Amino acid sequence: MAREIKFGNRMMGDGHPAYIIAEVGINHNGDLEIAKKIIDAAKHAGADAVKFQKRKPEVSTPIEQQKQMRETPWGYISYLDYRYKVEFNEEQYREIDRYCKEKKIDWMVSVWDEPSVDFMEKFDTPAYKVPSASLTDHNLMKHVRQTGRPVIISTGMSTMKQIHNGVNAVGGDNLIIMHCTSAYPCEPEELNLKMIETLRKEFPNNPIGYSGHEVGLVPSAIAIALGATSIERHITLDRAMWGSDQAASVEPGGFERLVKYIRVTESALGDGVKRVYESEKGSMKKLRRVVSE
Repeated sequence: MAREIKFGNRMMGDGHPAYIIAEVGINHNGDLEIAKKIIDAAKHAGADAVKFQKRKPEVSTPIEQQKQMRETPWGYISYLDYRYKVEFNEEQYREIDRYCKEKKIDWMVSVWDEPSVDFMEKFDTPAYKVPSASLTDHNLMKHVRQTGRPVIISTGMSTMKQIHNGVNAVGGDNLIIMHCTSAYPCEPEELNLKMIETLRKEFPNNPIGYSGHEVGLVPSAIAIALGATSIERHITLDRAMWGSDQAASVEPGGFERLVKYIRVTESALGDGVKRVYESEKGSMKKLRRVVSE
């Protein structure tokens, strides 16, 4: 079985260019105009898609967290109220849908609860992402699967047993599994990029991707060399902006370099078949003294 799936209008998996997702998440801080500027930056950089997050806050926010107070740009408010402030409504998502179609870039969301899946069925996105925090929410996984769309799961904050149980719950067809460490930002010694190879062995029929939260660009190119077929990185207009994910995000210029590094790495990997290139023959004629088979 080929390790590839149909993803929107293209194929994703081994032998295909890496699918690059610019994770907007909640870096827009509830501002649609900021979201559009981030979409513009992602498109300019060469990303294949932008991704947002969809929650029904009173469902997806743990009860013990809902009344916790925090300082925000909207004042000292509860965590639940903050979640509402950064949540786009249907009208705003319809504008995002229109804008992404105009810019010719895919868009999708991470769904955090079942009502959010039902909400998103109003739109025709290429896939749904189940975030690391929801990998153990098997009811959500099964609900997502019922849509018939491809599913991406992230594996941060999870054991191998939890990953296997999650895959069993959602089913292995049309499934992308992304290695991830859920620290924002993530220190290099906790990236554990060799897990990409581990997941490729554990799940031989599924494309394996990498969702990174590190500071810097090099690990994402290394992930490609290790077999990742999709890359997801947070994108922001300015890492100094308010928000919990900003410090682990990449600014527009950096995202442009990130895409370049990924494409150069793909090109440089080759096919593993040894050959003498035309570009070598001049050097061979000039430098090789003994000719043999």
